[in-house]
Amino acid sequence: MKKILHIVASPRGKASQSTSLAEAYIAAETHTNPGSSVDVLDLWKEELPEFDGDKAAAKMTFFGVGDMNVQYQTAWDQVVAITERFTSVDLYVFSVPMWNGGIPYKLKQYIDIITQPGLLFGFDPDAGYSGLLRNKTARVFYTSGVFAPGAPAKYGADYHSSYLSWWLDFVGISEQKTVRFQPSLLTEDPESARLAALQQSKALAKIS
Repeated sequence: MKKILHIVASPRGKASQSTSLAEAYIAAETHTNPGSSVDVLDLWKEELPEFDGDKAAAKMTFFGVGDMNVQYQTAWDQVVAITERFTSVDLYVFSVPMWNGGIPYKLKQYIDIITQPGLLFGFDPDAGYSGLLRNKTARVFYTSGVFAPGAPAKYGADYHSSYLSWWLDFVGISEQKTVRFQPSLLTEDPESARLAALQQSKALAKIS
């Protein structure tokens, strides 16, 4: 049975274009693989903890800085619990609108919580960083109102897909496929573009 985690980075609910694309894909995916389970992680409804000084100090003990005391261990256990929900699945589905050229801050907060040594990545002074996740795949649905790949610089820059793609690869998820509805506001025929993106999203399920 395939386990799917849908990470919702948009706060717009049913009005979210990125979420609608992701949901179209998930519906097609679960139809193709009816035994699949779907866990929806809405970052705007989750009580994400701050990655505060105790958690940062606990992280640094893995690099040989300081010792893991009871206070740090308690903070670390909270990080581990959140990360285990992430690592327990087979397929990640991200619905990600562009905010100011990058990803929404709730998604960045979540990434900062779970991207920890010994959990999602390893480190060796000679070899450098290495992702610890194996046999995982990601489907990412990107939207933006004005920016589009290849558009003039006056319409913005992409620290959106470039960052998330880098991060997925960093933790070991190299098998990634994406769908873009960009731009959603300036396209000459936005409705046709939206429908085409929906069809592309559904089609991804045939090659998952």
